[in-house]
Amino acid sequence: MNFDEQTLRNLSLTQYEYDLLVERLGREPNYIELGLFGSLWSEHCGYQHSKPLLKKFQSDHPKLLVSAGEENAGVVDIGDGDAIVFKIESHNHPSAIEPYEGAATGVGGIVRDIFAMGAKPVALLNSLRFGPINVDRNKFLLDGVVSGISNYGNCLGIPNIGGEIYFSDSYTGNPLVNAMCIGVLKRQDLIKSSSGPAGNLLLLVGSGTGKDGIHGASGLASNTFDSDQELRPTVQVGNPFLEKILIESCLEVVATGKVDGLQDLGAAGLTSASVECAANGQMGFEIDVSLIPRRESGMQAYEVMLSETQERMLFSVSPENLDDICGIFEKWEINHDVIGKVTTREFATILENGKLIADVPINILTDPPLYTVDAIESFDITKARETSLENLPLPIESQLEIFLKILSSPNIASREYIYRQYDHQVQTNTVISPGGDASLIRIKGTTKALAASTDGNARLTYLDPYVGAQIAVAEAFRNISCTGAEPIAITNCLNFGNPQKPEVYFQLEKAVSGIADMSIEFNAPVISGNVSLYNETQVSSIFPTPVIGAVGLLQNVENHCESAFKNPDDLVFLLGVNQVDLSLKYFAGSEFLELIHNKIEGAPEINTNLEMILQKTCRELISSDLLNSCHDCSDGGLAIAIAESAILGNKGFIASFKLKERWDSALFAEKQSRVVISFNPSRSNEITEICNRYGLPFLELGKVTSDRFKLSEFIDLDINEISHIWKNTLLNELD
Repeated sequence: MNFDEQTLRNLSLTQYEYDLLVERLGREPNYIELGLFGSLWSEHCGYQHSKPLLKKFQSDHPKLLVSAGEENAGVVDIGDGDAIVFKIESHNHPSAIEPYEGAATGVGGIVRDIFAMGAKPVALLNSLRFGPINVDRNKFLLDGVVSGISNYGNCLGIPNIGGEIYFSDSYTGNPLVNAMCIGVLKRQDLIKSSSGPAGNLLLLVGSGTGKDGIHGASGLASNTFDSDQELRPTVQVGNPFLEKILIESCLEVVATGKVDGLQDLGAAGLTSASVECAANGQMGFEIDVSLIPRRESGMQAYEVMLSETQERMLFSVSPENLDDICGIFEKWEINHDVIGKVTTREFATILENGKLIADVPINILTDPPLYTVDAIESFDITKARETSLENLPLPIESQLEIFLKILSSPNIASREYIYRQYDHQVQTNTVISPGGDASLIRIKGTTKALAASTDGNARLTYLDPYVGAQIAVAEAFRNISCTGAEPIAITNCLNFGNPQKPEVYFQLEKAVSGIADMSIEFNAPVISGNVSLYNETQVSSIFPTPVIGAVGLLQNVENHCESAFKNPDDLVFLLGVNQVDLSLKYFAGSEFLELIHNKIEGAPEINTNLEMILQKTCRELISSDLLNSCHDCSDGGLAIAIAESAILGNKGFIASFKLKERWDSALFAEKQSRVVISFNPSRSNEITEICNRYGLPFLELGKVTSDRFKLSEFIDLDINEISHIWKNTLLNELD
């Protein structure tokens, strides 16, 4: 059977790929078999352009319990028989079409990845990008995405403890919706996505199969798309109440020790789940689609195998354990059906009412052609990076006008309007809520806590993908260290444009290298992740946006620090530099440069050695109970960092430093590796001794006051005034 060009295009297969699979099979595939290849060889499932690059990530760290990329999520040993499981994934294209369902099912999918490992989900985070919110379509997308995240997560009873959100023209028409989940488990409860031995039964649990999501992996997530296309049928529909029951019932089944393998049905549905399990177990499988319960009548076998209906899990169980396992699912009143078995013949064998309808080798399905592209950096980006900022004119606006303009920028202002829609206190483990640098949750039954943060600066990655990606890792770790926790591992979501374009492939290649090198520097491995490519419309590509999800471990939950100023008369120091005056080069990729000068230029930079010393010093200061607050200095620069600590603590501040002519760089440049701390003046000698011991530069900035916020003679405001501006910008924009 020879297929026409349009059929291949619908499945994201090229003529070259079709000819290759025919050569490997030794025959023409039938239509069902072609669908299997279209999904599993797609960019979304097969990682055609990124798999060779991802090998740069460290995968043999002694604390990793599974190698990165081998399972649904990464697993890190945290001692005392405990482990954590976490991962971040994208649901970008579905959210551009149906923002509510796209975001909701993104949450559902990442949660299933976590409990598929036998872990209890304990926290959610997210990273979001939209076009400017003064555009009605972008407001619609934002509202739908936030509603989808909050409603699904709140129904599951999993706290949404943190995240980030940014706005840029590059995301108009192609928002980014990245969802992260963290789970905890005992090491002995870890379960993998394996087929188990031959003769095992394949048990499909959860929702009946419908037509939603067909070609989601091959058609929607693996192509550049036009938002005007009628693609809604490729977007899945979620049922959080069913997923809640699925979580509890599956974890109870796993706890019996009678499960040999478990896999969620995500991209490509049953096709991907069954093939991955078989490949991991070095076995084959036989499935009869007539045994699969369906939500809709008239479904063809092709549709059943490729449906991406949500809230479904695939178990591999020994026949002797089937009754015990089914008894648990019957108690929870959740659907469960034996649909096939594991075989020694390493083929994906699909039947319908006992009749053979597809039969292909597993090793061909899991071996898509991989591509490399001759990477070439865009001339325009090279020019932007090499543009000197030393001749940047001083703003004509006053210090006060600039300060208030940046404070009220949608990229700087409070995200409370967003995160207050999420339940971050459910499960009663949240210690540091959203709104600061990183959030913190206790691990119930222990003294330990986990700090978590998501970070990424697309402007910096646009200007220099290697350094920008390094900075994303460093800032995520810096946020963790500002709570007192030690960074232990990261996950990443690589959001890029069309990798077939040399300039996009250049960005992807360099960003992966930057993440890999920085994770090795910090001895905190990349344990999991997701690659989301083809994020562009017919108009333009998004900025390269590698998002880092970082997790840190705090041995004693009582010994933590937050961003907010605590007490009047506390001293305020800046760690990482010994002067406020900065070179204009540190405006590179800054909020100030784009907002005030309408430029995205300059060369981002970071001193890795200084960054590591800074974070180590912060952790020691916090563990020694010397600090009352600790806050990363990043977006918006020093003035914004001080203002945020003041607003969060409802305290004022009075500066002791003097501003020179270039007050703009002193207040708003975004030099890396800086942290604002506050402490009781009686602890000053101890703090300076520790800083000196590490060779960390520092500078006294001023002191905390009760109500006035004063950075200079021109910036002197009541704390309630700046608090109102900072807290209400997004609310006013979105009303």
